[in-house]
Amino acid sequence: MSHPQLNERSLQSLKALIERYISDGQPVGSRVLAKDSDLKLSPATIRNVMADLEDMGLIHSPHTSAGRVPTVSGYRLFVDSLLTVKPLALQEITRLQGSLSRIEDRGQTLEAASRLLSELSQMAGVVTLPKREMLYLRHIEFLPLSHSRVLVIFVTNEQEVHNKIIHTSRLFSPAELQQAANYLNSVYSGRSLAAVRDAVLKELQDDREQMNQLMLDAIKMAQMAFEPDEKKEDFVLSGETNLMGFSELSDRDRLRSLFEAFSQKQSVIHLLDQCMKADGVQIFIGEESGYEAFDHCSLVTSSYSVSDEVVGVLGVIGPTRMAYEKIIPYVDITAKLLSAALNPKSASPS
Repeated sequence: MSHPQLNERSLQSLKALIERYISDGQPVGSRVLAKDSDLKLSPATIRNVMADLEDMGLIHSPHTSAGRVPTVSGYRLFVDSLLTVKPLALQEITRLQGSLSRIEDRGQTLEAASRLLSELSQMAGVVTLPKREMLYLRHIEFLPLSHSRVLVIFVTNEQEVHNKIIHTSRLFSPAELQQAANYLNSVYSGRSLAAVRDAVLKELQDDREQMNQLMLDAIKMAQMAFEPDEKKEDFVLSGETNLMGFSELSDRDRLRSLFEAFSQKQSVIHLLDQCMKADGVQIFIGEESGYEAFDHCSLVTSSYSVSDEVVGVLGVIGPTRMAYEKIIPYVDITAKLLSAALNPKSASPS
């Protein structure tokens, strides 16, 4: 966003006002701005500047207050053009790395990343689970259990092991299960789980007459193993109760709407999915998200990778009045650290 009509004095006044509002959470008046900032302008001059900023839709006066607060457009200009983000010190990066690198279980690593973002920001931390479309089948095994149940063990990407119990139409011997696994490994190894799922569905529909019983059984078990789990969590969320401590989000209706969005998930997932294709940190401010529940929130996100493939997104959800200069580097480095933790051979991020 550019405002060619804004001179340096107006830009610095807007920057000072937003920084003061982020710090205090109270509407900022001209006298406060003149006294506490380095603008070296009189209250009368600042009043004129603030009137111009308000005419441009960058700030507004809530209710009958004499002070001003930023609008979404004001925050956007601030984040895009006026914000100075300082990289984290190496000592801080090393400390954060220790929070993720010692965990071997992938699910626990994702949960740890979500908690870390929440603790760093004192807001809500969110991490999406890797998309199944980004997981590639390396190997599959079937182990017999009691009562026509079969334990499916399949390895994806870099030695990530998944387990699932399926219920079959009849009892299978260990030898039959081994033959079925051998067939699937020979045909589908190296393909994404989504591609495997699509392929087995097509085979069941098109080639049933040309398949022997072994192949048919194997395909049916693969279908059950790789069908989407509706109960599976789509993202890990931590610290959502922190949001209740911010006055701009403490309104009962706003909180109810926000927590319903967390519970129903669709809006959160859709928002985060939009960030999958973006490079680096991406920020939604207020109504930019397109979801009314997030009209008073900002979402700062970055994608993370496994085997050089973007598989998910993490970020911080908080009020629009957040300390962006601190949140942005925390989100950026956490995404790099999570990628490194999920790729054991990766070098440490810098």
